[in-house]
Amino acid sequence: VFAVNGFLRVAMGFDIGLSTKCVVIPKEMGMCHKIGYSEMRLPNLMGHTSMAEVILKSTTWQHLAHTDCHPHVRTFLCSLFAPICLDTFIHPCRSMCFAVRDSCAPVLACHGHHWPDSLDCDRFPADEDMCLASLTKEYKYLHKVLPKPACQTCPAVEEFFTHKRVLEVFCNSNFAVKVKLSKKRTVIGDQEYNIECQVEFITQGSLLPYETQNMIQQWLLINENCTQRMTPTHRPMVYLLVGNIEEGIILVKQVYRWQRRDSQLTLATQKWRYHKCL
Repeated sequence: VFAVNGFLRVAMGFDIGLSTKCVVIPKEMGMCHKIGYSEMRLPNLMGHTSMAEVILKSTTWQHLAHTDCHPHVRTFLCSLFAPICLDTFIHPCRSMCFAVRDSCAPVLACHGHHWPDSLDCDRFPADEDMCLASLTKEYKYLHKVLPKPACQTCPAVEEFFTHKRVLEVFCNSNFAVKVKLSKKRTVIGDQEYNIECQVEFITQGSLLPYETQNMIQQWLLINENCTQRMTPTHRPMVYLLVGNIEEGIILVKQVYRWQRRDSQLTLATQKWRYHKCL
């Protein structure tokens, strides 16, 4: 069953004139699963002619899709790498490309890449053509706009501290999230992580615990240099990430290594409930 969540603008579609076939979206393209359809056209809109090429070229984008840098990042990427099987190719609209690019280019830059020429937004049709349109205005209206994780310098991991010093840091912070991290073993050798978050406290604002968990998961995916440093092995490691929300940006200021033998963090989080900041 096909549903692209009301993105379609009705007008004339156009074909790129290639002889194409319908194939099942491969399991390796996780970013294009659960998007409303299960078969794609080959060759695709990126000009990839074999499934091996599609898988290879799309893996670099899977990570970007996981960061959720824009509400429509998956729709945009999958319309190009795994276009739906209809009589005609349906491109993303230029407006969708600009919206996704403006949100996601900083994430690519954080990983040392620039927005590629192959995704130059001017190559896509204007919104009055038949194309996948961005619903950003409606999205903002229907959903709470959450603070965005920023690309930032990785704070040094602190391993030696007292619970009193941690409480001082808590007093100047908006959130503390306990994170269990480990590397996933992947077939293609790509860096992926298991991330489990548990909110220890949120002091200000109207954020809910699950929203904070999601934002920290995003922060860890965007700031992969930091996540990589915190996962030297496949063995799970536990950390406490403490930070602030400033002008709609979520910033991690302190990273504490939470070791079993070390009771200082446990003590600090227990005392925090009754602690009065100076």
